[in-house]
Formats: sequence, structure tokens, C-alpha cells
Amino acid sequence: MNDKQLAAEYAANLITNGMLVGLGTGSTANYFIEALARRQHEEHLRIETVSSSPISAVKARALNIPVLAIEQVAKLDVYVDGADEVTADKTLLKGRGADLVREKLLASASAEFWVLIDPSKQVSHIGEKSPIPIEVMPFSWQLVKHQIEVLGGHCELRLNANKDGLAVTSHGSLVLDAHFDSMDPDTLNGHLNSIAGVVEHGIFYRLATKIFCGYQEVVQVN
Repeated sequence: MNDKQLAAEYAANLITNGMLVGLGTGSTANYFIEALARRQHEEHLRIETVSSSPISAVKARALNIPVLAIEQVAKLDVYVDGADEVTADKTLLKGRGADLVREKLLASASAEFWVLIDPSKQVSHIGEKSPIPIEVMPFSWQLVKHQIEVLGGHCELRLNANKDGLAVTSHGSLVLDAHFDSMDPDTLNGHLNSIAGVVEHGIFYRLATKIFCGYQEVVQVN
């Protein structure tokens, strides 16, 4: 069992009957979904879920986990997902996938937001290893790019996996991958929130409530 799977199994064992659980997207979230399915089958765990992406919804339904449409949900008990980067104060960087808007929406609507990682995701500052993804309305990307440059950053439109076109998110947005030399996450979060044309961005500030880090058969909870 790898470190991310270890964290996912640990978190899944904390889910209790009657919870409405938000399902994240990606390899780490897949481990969590699989662990929930086993508990549902073996322990008759009674839960409902809502997914941050169509692909996670398909996986959950294939494992007979009840999935509600996001339009049916006003609040969640817990949202569980991975992250690309995590700092000591629980600030996250997310969005390498294509479901940033739904991910932040569910994280913001949840009483608890649990983040599953291995030690490779721990960083001293956001943007240390990965660019900050900024989802933009397709017609606004040049204007947003200029505003990011005014803030001292630089960015480029993300290409699709084949490098023969632009990446498009599940929300229908384009993505600017941005780099900033130095800016604290609180200030940067505020600046990005204020730019017209930005749909959402990858800084998850003051949203995570617990970080589950798997390492060498032990899970540390912060």
C-alpha cells in the first residue's frame, strides 16, 4: 500500500453512517472512493456522496455508492480530496486537473475538508513546485494575463495533453498557469479573487481542516 492509499484508507475509516461526503478527483481520491465502497459492502455503511467531477461520479456509481447531483446539495459533512501542494498552515494548491471550480465549491460548502497527501506534497510556500492554475472565461484570458503581470507574476495558457490545442476545464474555462516570485498566500488569494474574468484559482486558503499524510505505514493528522 503506497502512502497516498494509506492516508485514503485512514480517512475512509472515519466516515460514519448518515454522512453526506464530497468526493474529490484524481488518483488519491480514487483510493478513498474504493475504500468507501469496501466499507459500504462489508459494514453496510450508509452514506450519500456528491462528486467534484463526472469521472469520480462514474467511478463511485460503478462501485454502487449513491451519488447526488451537485444541484441537490446545500452543504456537506465532509469533503475529501488530494492536493498538489500543502504548506504548514494548511494552505493548498490544487487544480492540475480540470475540476477546480467544483472542488473549491464543495470544499467551501463542507463542515470539514480533509486533504490526503504523501510527504512529496509538503512545501514551504505555495507555488514552490507547481504553477498556480487560474481558470478564466475564454474571452477574458488576455485581460486577466495582463492583470497578473501587473501583480508581478507571469503566466501562459495551459495546453491540452497532446500539446495540439488549449486545455479546457470541465467548467468550460481556459487555464492560465501562473508563477509569482514572492507573495504571501493571503495577499495573493485576495488579489486573484478581485480580478474580473477569473472564474476560480488554485489557492485553497483557510479551507482545509485536517491534513492526512501517509508515510511508511503511519498516517500523521494535522
